Amino acid sequence: MATADKARRDQLKQFTARQTFHAHHRSRSVKDQWVWSVAAVVAVTISGLGLWAYSTIGPGKPATVADASVSEYREWTGELVLRDATLDITLDGASAPQAVASFVDLNSWNYFDDSACHRLTTEGLFVVQCGDPLGIGIGNPGYTFGPLENTPEDGVYPAGTLAMARASNDASSMGSQFFIVYEDSEIPDDIAGGYTVFGKVTNGLDGFIKTYVEPGTADGSTDGRPAMPVFIESITIQ
Repeated sequence: MATADKARRDQLKQFTARQTFHAHHRSRSVKDQWVWSVAAVVAVTISGLGLWAYSTIGPGKPATVADASVSEYREWTGELVLRDATLDITLDGASAPQAVASFVDLNSWNYFDDSACHRLTTEGLFVVQCGDPLGIGIGNPGYTFGPLENTPEDGVYPAGTLAMARASNDASSMGSQFFIVYEDSEIPDDIAGGYTVFGKVTNGLDGFIKTYVEPGTADGSTDGRPAMPVFIESITIQ
């Protein structure tokens, strides 16, 4: 009897020890996952702030918006390379010389490289918004410009349109942010007017939609951060 009781006590001790070990392991795993998640967010934020500082107050800062003549008042062709898709693009320097000049000049500084497209809209307005080095929607190159150029008279922006983002009712608030229209969208004019169309996607939009648009937004809303992160690796134009 004594032997059996001792065996049961030993089994209980072993069971308790195992439970304590597993509980500690689970707690440590959750803690490690939390630490790694926080570290990843901090790393991305620091990286974005570093890029923003370099391109807005550091040696990578353009002194001011490039002169419209930089656009050469001609059509530019190139590629917008994302991590999982490539878009062939053209820029219309004849119709939107100031916007194209700014875009070409910023790109010569590698301003857009490794930046995140922070916004996806999926109802009424069908766009992916890019060009903020911070990746959160408030970054700019340290300058803003206007006036508006090449705005659609009917307020319709066809699929493939590249247009400059700006603040509401402010025609002189364009900077580096732009949006890619992936499905025909009607955007009503505000007090300032419409949105400067400076180029278009000529190939690759279907793959872009499948990869980045179809997964929707991260929080399931109709306007938010893309569930599938959209990062611009590079833009080549000539």
